Amino acid sequence: MLLPAVDVVDGQAVQLVQGVAGTEKRFGDPEAAAQRWVDQGAQWLHLVDLDAAFGRGSNAAVLSKVIASCGVEVELSGGIRDDASLERALGTGCRRVVIGTAALEQPDWAAKVIAEHGDRIAIGLDVKGDKLAARGWTREGGDLLETLQRLDAAGCERFVVTDVASDGMLSGPNFELLGRVCAHTDAAVIASGGVSTLQDIETLTGLVSIGVEGAIIGTALYVGNLALPEALALTRSAAADQQADGGTQ
Repeated sequence: MLLPAVDVVDGQAVQLVQGVAGTEKRFGDPEAAAQRWVDQGAQWLHLVDLDAAFGRGSNAAVLSKVIASCGVEVELSGGIRDDASLERALGTGCRRVVIGTAALEQPDWAAKVIAEHGDRIAIGLDVKGDKLAARGWTREGGDLLETLQRLDAAGCERFVVTDVASDGMLSGPNFELLGRVCAHTDAAVIASGGVSTLQDIETLTGLVSIGVEGAIIGTALYVGNLALPEALALTRSAAADQQADGGTQ
């Protein structure tokens, strides 16, 4: 599963470098960006309201319009920190939401909404070294493995794991981090950060057996380092090979 990212600041599609506000490269209308990836075969999109994540505003109306028009499954993230914001997000028609900071700062609330909404809730783990980052990556959010264990025990079915150092850098995913997370949970893991080549995607498909379900791709698509149709074809081929191997065992 590949999820092209549409990150939104002030109504515009952008990509940040290592999640730092002010580093964004702008790529125009979010609806047009989303439609571009859908036209190229995307079956999922990863939408992020960066203004909400940084606590400085909201692009809810823009994102709702994107979700209504794109016609594919959507994972929605950014600023979901209480019942009201969660209900608004779920009400957009997205397939699932990603909760980040609130899962770190409000563990009881996170456990409650996981219990209530099941696989419509994913937890975002944004990682710097062995520590988590919160509040738009501006504050430390606790120990990675302790938090993972707590959320796993609460029944979380999916984690979106972002290596902050790799995000927007076109430097390749942190495969060691992904392996470490998968070793501590049976939940599905979506990789985020650094995906930049077909080789990266091929390597990620090799991690499906340990729990890596998919990958979010942003900057590499926008700057043309990676062609989405080729990347999707590679994942389909890998999935077919794995299914064939499974059928012969």
